[in-house]
Amino acid sequence: MTPPGPMIAVAAYHLANDRVARWPQGGYGVPAPYIDRVRAAGGRTAILAPGEPGTPEDLLAAFDGLILVGGGDVDPRRYGAEPGDTLYGVEPDRDGFEIALIRAAAGTGRPALCICRGMQVLNVAFGGTLHQHLPAVPGLLPHGVPVDETEALHDVDLDDATIVRETVGSPRVSCSSHHHQGVDRVGKGLRVAGRSGDGLVEAIEVPPTAGSEAWILGVQWHPEDTAGHDPAQQALFDGLVRRAALDRDR
Repeated sequence: MTPPGPMIAVAAYHLANDRVARWPQGGYGVPAPYIDRVRAAGGRTAILAPGEPGTPEDLLAAFDGLILVGGGDVDPRRYGAEPGDTLYGVEPDRDGFEIALIRAAAGTGRPALCICRGMQVLNVAFGGTLHQHLPAVPGLLPHGVPVDETEALHDVDLDDATIVRETVGSPRVSCSSHHHQGVDRVGKGLRVAGRSGDGLVEAIEVPPTAGSEAWILGVQWHPEDTAGHDPAQQALFDGLVRRAALDRDR
């Protein structure tokens, strides 16, 4: 009998009272494409929402891997900056919950894929900082605007000898991007794994060290947007599920 696929925790975010038709109250949710891509890779999913009781290590113990998804901005006070007037969708409890989860994943060896906002959370969790509004940074390509639901397609060049490059199997990937923030100072212990043509950091990861084979990747783009027809983007979800299964079965 084939064992069930690994269980991947997907961190959810708040849904406002008016977000879902005929719901009298709000809730927690995850956009379907993230779930679909994990299932296409052979994994199973369950959501973790802010406010779950227990330590982050105890919460992750029930899962084989973790995904941090896109969404609103991280509170700049988390990285020592004053909030600007371009912020949107800040959820303080979500920030704290996800920062704790990714630190716990790094500490316990759980593989994790951090997407768009998720990559920014990863960077902040390791002491890094963010550009609060990319359109205000001179010389950058269009990267899309989340609140206007605009999207930009651009290439990302991946560095040699990185987990991201090995996972997608190509030195360059075409990416769907819609974010107005990005990595400024890279967090301590993280390495840059890819950049767009304007020099913006587009991929970071926890590098393996002696005695540790970490698989924690952050990508600034949205692989779930194009993974259905782009094998390089689906490979990120495949890699997470494959690594989660390998660690579980050891």
